[in-house]
Amino acid sequence: MRRTVGVAMLTGIVVATLGSGATAATAQTTSDYIVVLRAGTDAPSVAAEHARAGGASVGYVYEHALRGYSARMSDAAAARLARDSRVLFVQRDGLVTADAQTTPTGINRADAELSPTAKINGLDERVNVDVAVIDSGVDLDHPDLNVYTAGAKNCSTGNSADDGNGHGTHVAGTIGALDNSAGVVGVAPGARIWPVRVLNNAGSGSFSAIICGIDYVTAHASEIEVANMSLGGAGTDSACGTNKDAMHEAICRSVAAGVTYVVAAGNETDDAANHVPAAYDEVVTVSALADFNGLPGGGAAATCRSDVDDTLADFSNYGGDVDIMAPGVCIYSTYKGAGYATLSGTSMASPHVAGGAALYKATHPTASPSTVKSALQAAGTTAYSWPAGDPDGIQEKLLNVSTL
Repeated sequence: MRRTVGVAMLTGIVVATLGSGATAATAQTTSDYIVVLRAGTDAPSVAAEHARAGGASVGYVYEHALRGYSARMSDAAAARLARDSRVLFVQRDGLVTADAQTTPTGINRADAELSPTAKINGLDERVNVDVAVIDSGVDLDHPDLNVYTAGAKNCSTGNSADDGNGHGTHVAGTIGALDNSAGVVGVAPGARIWPVRVLNNAGSGSFSAIICGIDYVTAHASEIEVANMSLGGAGTDSACGTNKDAMHEAICRSVAAGVTYVVAAGNETDDAANHVPAAYDEVVTVSALADFNGLPGGGAAATCRSDVDDTLADFSNYGGDVDIMAPGVCIYSTYKGAGYATLSGTSMASPHVAGGAALYKATHPTASPSTVKSALQAAGTTAYSWPAGDPDGIQEKLLNVSTL
């Protein structure tokens, strides 16, 4: 595989679509759009042509996960472009924000110390796998992470994939913090972290920026095995190829290229079917367990927030779209500024599973994303209190990587 470089930790994100109840716009209202083109279309040339003819101000151009581009233009111009025979569909851009609610108890609870692949022994042996953290960036200089700085990508503001928020660095640590006897250790210690920044320092961004990140990961699908997206927002599922949702189409094609996507279920105490990308069938959707001591059995006293030990976290989304559960309450991990912090959310649960996926891919390099998902579910346990707090009546498996 690739040469060993630096690793970083990610957390989760929430995606919020533009409100459908906004006041009706006039024909000259300027908005941000995503234009998806037909397969085989030369995206850069069509984007340039549309900019000249229709006054669109082009932003990102997509050539791997999608053929298309993002642009600011009038609503009337967007309507005209939608009639171009080379255009599949045009949709309004959306917004994203970080979703951390607020130690590695989660590492203990997932039995990562028993994994023959993780080899947690304090000797800084590194898992030979590459994981993209699509988030607020990663602290590129964090001493407890193996960050692959040559693979960094900035799809957000500024000139760097360095983390100005902290969320992405926290997620990265849960995935792969070094097993070096200092700080914390991740599920897949030393995994190479590819920082893909799609959020700004305030923890917000756009659908178009996220697609830019997915597009970048897809371009490197021969190198990147796993991608973590602790993202979520209002929306529903649609089948691949229906040309209704640009972010979903991008993920469909990236998964088809071999990348396993792990995403947060969301923190709205709601059915995950009402949130994207959690609702997408092609990803591994993760709900959050409240666990305060890293052990099954319940009864541990709450620490950083009020919740009930060994149950579904009171903020976690749930439902048939959830594929697996992992610890997501009071998780201690790496943070920006070479620091450490405790955060809660399905954003913190997702990177535990991304780390598990990394362990599996390290020993099964040709496994498809669907095979990775099935392997994680098969290795999971039901050793937690149920159905307390789980409104849908479906007991998801709890992540356990002891055999991976």
